[in-house]
Amino acid sequence: MLVEKNVSLQPYNTFGIVARAETLVRVRSVKDLESLRGDPVLGRRPFFVLGGGSNVVLTGDVSAVVLKMEIRGRRLVRETPDAWIVEVGAGEPWHDTVDWTLEQGWPGLENLALIPGTVGAAPVQNIGAYGVELQDRFESLDAVDLATGQAFTLDAAQCAFGYRDSVFKHAPAQPGTSECLPRGMGLAGRAVITQVRFRLPKPWKPELGYLELERRAAEMGSVQPTAWQIFNWVCEIRRAKLPDPAVLGNAGSFFKNPTVTPEQCQDIIARDPKIVHYPMPDGSIKLAAGWLIDACGWKGKSVGKAAVYEKQALVLVNRGQGMDSVTGGEVMTLAKAIQTSVYERFGIRLEPEPVVV
Repeated sequence: MLVEKNVSLQPYNTFGIVARAETLVRVRSVKDLESLRGDPVLGRRPFFVLGGGSNVVLTGDVSAVVLKMEIRGRRLVRETPDAWIVEVGAGEPWHDTVDWTLEQGWPGLENLALIPGTVGAAPVQNIGAYGVELQDRFESLDAVDLATGQAFTLDAAQCAFGYRDSVFKHAPAQPGTSECLPRGMGLAGRAVITQVRFRLPKPWKPELGYLELERRAAEMGSVQPTAWQIFNWVCEIRRAKLPDPAVLGNAGSFFKNPTVTPEQCQDIIARDPKIVHYPMPDGSIKLAAGWLIDACGWKGKSVGKAAVYEKQALVLVNRGQGMDSVTGGEVMTLAKAIQTSVYERFGIRLEPEPVVV
């Protein structure tokens, strides 16, 4: 267990916000977590799990123990007639893992290419893009309960996946209890994911249920595109719309796409016929948050060094540099102003995706 003090977190969050961790622990194995829990000082303190830092807004220095997840490793666990089961360490970069699975001849994750972050963070957020969500390719995960030291495994049902949601985003029903994990208990601030297993389907078939992928397939005359073609299309689409965090700090899509009833959608359409919306299997209607923000005139606007990306209103970006970077306060001030505008015009409350610390 490698423990560091007074560590700059600017390199470890994709927004590039200047903040420091009072204590940072580099977790490279399950044994490191056991050592952490056994430490008479660190084991009693609250903790904050940090993967790739791609879904976090730091509003100040972090007093909780920061667990920098660096557990690596990828392997094929088993192959069945209908799937490849692949296990990946929580600290592996997500996009590199998607690339690696395709190189091994195990397609299924290609629609999720170029999403920043680590594998361990993917189930927390139930990441999704271009017609596929993580839960569609999920088998199970391993985690450690730092309150008890218990290692446990969860399947998809136990993870309680929802739209950008899981059991790991909800606080425990009884914080601080030492009992074993009861069913349905929230795990935020208590459990740490160590490994994730994916179920990659056989036979594979392309997922083209997203308009931009359908257009690419039509343009290329590809009735049955390969997984690599979809991977490349997704990368091209994302690069054209979204800024590279290594060049322009950001946390990806900042707001969740809201869902409304068909009646609410019809009411909005009557006032704004061009609103982008998608029917959902449960009968609700998903609205494009980026369209709502753009319609309120926010694209390209800024608050301090926090700005709305001029190519995609759903993304907030850092217009500062180095130590003169955007602050978490500026980001959240801009976010709240956007939320107010959208609510006043459409009666819709936008919910941020990133974790605010």
